[in-house]
Amino acid sequence: MERLDKFLCDCGIGSRSQVKQILKSGRITVDGRVTGDGSMKLDTATAQVCLDGQPLRVRGRLVVMLNKPAGYVTATEDDLSATVMELLPAAYRHLKPVGRLDKQTEGLLLFTDDGDLLHRLISPKKEVPKVYYARHEGQATQADVEAFHSGLTLRDGTLCRSALLEPLGPGESRITVCEGKYHQVRRMMASRGMTVLYLERQQEGALSLGNLPRGGVRELTDEEIDLLEK
Repeated sequence: MERLDKFLCDCGIGSRSQVKQILKSGRITVDGRVTGDGSMKLDTATAQVCLDGQPLRVRGRLVVMLNKPAGYVTATEDDLSATVMELLPAAYRHLKPVGRLDKQTEGLLLFTDDGDLLHRLISPKKEVPKVYYARHEGQATQADVEAFHSGLTLRDGTLCRSALLEPLGPGESRITVCEGKYHQVRRMMASRGMTVLYLERQQEGALSLGNLPRGGVRELTDEEIDLLEK
């Protein structure tokens, strides 16, 4: 048996003083009942503890997927723009974004408190594929496909690794990259004369957005996390 307030701290929702205030505010439920008693003893293996209706668990291998809408910057805080953290339920706001999507790019963005997993997913050495759908000016040609495959040199001299460009039709392409340089997909397309008008990340590793709605958030299953680690 464990005290409720200790369990809440272990879940990472705040410091002891912050947890105390959260309890006072009536935002915590245990097995469906609101409680403000931090000394309450519970069996953490069976009790369902929620913050604002969202289930809590002790920090560890916690990974959350967001289907990011446009208009939010990937940062924990920003003085000028809304951040992706504002889209997360309070129970997940201690997590760190895995890589970045620029302000206007939509789609799959992961958050985790597992530092090893975060490093694996963002490290170019691990070559984790990231798949994007783009609408753009112009039409991708076979010459563009071959240039992506060979590895592009951007206008500022930045070298890009081999990438996969798949033309889908006039003004539409799928792009797969294994690194995450600043505005990389947009800059790669621009280097071939194709200005990107819309960009969405659809897949990271073996994990795809599925039917998660825009702005939606969900925890990954252990099986999904295992796929990311392979």
